[in-house]
Amino acid sequence: MRKNTKLTAIAAATAALALGLTACGSASDPSSAQGDGKADETKPLVVAASPSPHADILNFVKDKLAAEEGLKLEVKEFTDYVLPNTATEQGQVGANFFQHKPYLDDFNKKNGTHIVPVVNVHLEPLGLYSKKAKALADIKPGQTIAVPNDTTNEGRALQLLAANNLITLKEGVGTSAKLSDIADKKGLEFKELEAATVPRALNDVDAAVINGNYAIEAKLSPAKDALALEKAEGNPYANFLAVKAGNEKDPRIEKLARLLGSDEVKKFIEEKYQGSVVPAATPAS
Repeated sequence: MRKNTKLTAIAAATAALALGLTACGSASDPSSAQGDGKADETKPLVVAASPSPHADILNFVKDKLAAEEGLKLEVKEFTDYVLPNTATEQGQVGANFFQHKPYLDDFNKKNGTHIVPVVNVHLEPLGLYSKKAKALADIKPGQTIAVPNDTTNEGRALQLLAANNLITLKEGVGTSAKLSDIADKKGLEFKELEAATVPRALNDVDAAVINGNYAIEAKLSPAKDALALEKAEGNPYANFLAVKAGNEKDPRIEKLARLLGSDEVKKFIEEKYQGSVVPAATPAS
């Protein structure tokens, strides 16, 4: 879902991309869409995805639905929120599936990339979790809450805390809220961490706001384990299939988009995740 990445993280990500993604193909690899309208449909479409639920959903499509559409699909798993967009921009993968629109807009603006959404697939409600507190009332002054350190998800996390009266934000602050936008911390301390590492900090803090996909990977059930959970209705953070601008009409992308919006995929999401992940109902653009 998936992000204000620090320079050191970007440098590390760039190095990792150079070392670790050559197997995905170069910018001239026909398995990646190039935006020239001449994609080779006989080549697999390589899609970068977070392990869960994104890769799980894609693998369901690959195993159950793709063959009937004549789609060859290859899923590459990533555990961070930088490399999937970088690889898509550089043509090392044909698409990605891990993020929501506020994050993508922020990423494109800060990195000069040209990634665009194709089709919304699902929502992952952000949640507040704790190994120490059993209820919101157990969160007391002096305790520490970990939050994602990237622009969109930190703001989203702070909105969740404010909605549950754990903090008060300055009037008019939106989804890009920062710690400096907290009007009243109500005695709480905050620890900013890269989103993927927040679940590992649960034993070291009193509570943590965790992205839905990372919560699932950490064997947490958002529907059951969260002390507070975003409402799915009206949520602007749908996760979608994304490509580099110009590749939207790649026939393989169009096939995958149809399959991701199918009743079969919606049923798979509902049955597998039991409310921890819910099908999206709105268009991506």
